[in-house]
Amino acid sequence: MIWQPAILSLQVTVLASVMILLLGLSLGIFLARKQFPGQIVVSTLLNLPLVLPPSVVGYFLLLALGRGSPIKEWLGIDLLFTWQAGAIASAVVALPLMVESTRAAIANVNPELEAAARTLGSTEWEVLRRITVPVAYRGILAGFGLSVARGLGEFGATLMVAGSIPGRTQTLPLAIYDAVQMQRYTLANVMVLIMTTIAFVLLWWVRHLEAQHPHNRTQRQPQLQKRRHETHRRDSKTASPLRSGY
Repeated sequence: MIWQPAILSLQVTVLASVMILLLGLSLGIFLARKQFPGQIVVSTLLNLPLVLPPSVVGYFLLLALGRGSPIKEWLGIDLLFTWQAGAIASAVVALPLMVESTRAAIANVNPELEAAARTLGSTEWEVLRRITVPVAYRGILAGFGLSVARGLGEFGATLMVAGSIPGRTQTLPLAIYDAVQMQRYTLANVMVLIMTTIAFVLLWWVRHLEAQHPHNRTQRQPQLQKRRHETHRRDSKTASPLRSGY
């Protein structure tokens, strides 16, 4: 009863993570490096899933994947009420976290490093691969970790497009809801513990990356220097009467 939703959650999360990584990394780099008319509108649209109710996001996905949509009518692909639809829902809801983290990380890369690489003959792709992404990788990984955690816990949009079919589309969040509805609290407690542990580990990893970020270290250095200076001044004031007594 536990392993089927757990395996399905793993399948959904892996596929959603691949989509999040590819789309989020590409969109984040594009928004950080390109300036174009309507950029604020595009950024706002990408962030809408963060503030819209999951049922509204799920309804938009129903329109995009269901009857009358190009995917259904032109390509003949029926994704509704499959675990792949659940993966798409998880990716759409979690994508803004990856996009914004990547955009911020790429924007903070020192442009002089990239300019130096270009003067040495590197192409834009080589600059991106050898300079930009390696320098910004902590922020990118942090956004990816948050996105994976958000996608793993997705409930509302997944329920709209994938349903809660045991053994087919019922992920752990959906299984927890059904267990509570059937008053199977022992089973619900075990699944809640699994979800909480995974989310805690992912969030701890993200905070660990942020704590090691060079920007945070450079912010702490002036504070340490200021404290040392204040300590030195206090010691000097304390020692001066003693010296005058001699």
